[in-house]
Amino acid sequence: MVIVLFKMLVREMGALRNTKIVMKKDQRFRIPRLWSNIELKKYAPSFYGDIVNVSAWQDKDKEGGYYRDYFINAKSYSITNYKAEARGFQGAEHEIFLDLERELSENLLAKYDVVFNHTTLEHIFDINLAFSNLCKLSKDIVIVVVPFLQEMHGEYGDYWRFTPLAVSKLFAKNGLQLLHLKFNKHPNSSVYIFAIASKKPDNWLNVTDFEIELGLGVPKGEMVIGYNAFNSSSILSKFLKKLRVWL
Repeated sequence: MVIVLFKMLVREMGALRNTKIVMKKDQRFRIPRLWSNIELKKYAPSFYGDIVNVSAWQDKDKEGGYYRDYFINAKSYSITNYKAEARGFQGAEHEIFLDLERELSENLLAKYDVVFNHTTLEHIFDINLAFSNLCKLSKDIVIVVVPFLQEMHGEYGDYWRFTPLAVSKLFAKNGLQLLHLKFNKHPNSSVYIFAIASKKPDNWLNVTDFEIELGLGVPKGEMVIGYNAFNSSSILSKFLKKLRVWL
């Protein structure tokens, strides 16, 4: 009887642990999204003109709002999407079909004042062409959010993770100067990079709260860049695994 009850306890503890893992996984994705939304809300009102959210799907910010509402000074706001089956093209108003892995058509070159792209680039294999196209779309500003540290996800391909230095180099390669780059440092969370770059950096000298954080010079032994994000092992989980073998 005692053994039966003990086995039931082990099963219940295992189920509870699995529930916690699912919740922890959701948290790991949600925390950087909320953080990047806060960053965008802070800087989006500084930008004017024609603005486009590239590979936007439905333009939702996953907090019940829309990214178009962040850019309160936009003259116009458009979205682009690719394949319908990959959370893509829907035929919505002000929506453009765009494949970032193909050369841009002439009518799209420097079409927008601000180009925004949130967590799409990791899903595109030809990253250099895709990043180049984002920059070519813009007359001036490009804003990107990319994963620095995150587990694989998405049924439509997941190929890349980006360091702050990589993002800086990609902008420089395409003739843009980095204005702002930060990444979140929450424990038990994925890590996103939020970056803004410009083709006309002199126009933004009056913005005093831009920061560039490349992740260098971290004190030895200080684990700040998502160190605990995927640490699913614990004394309890190891103990439960051994118990299952013994029982």
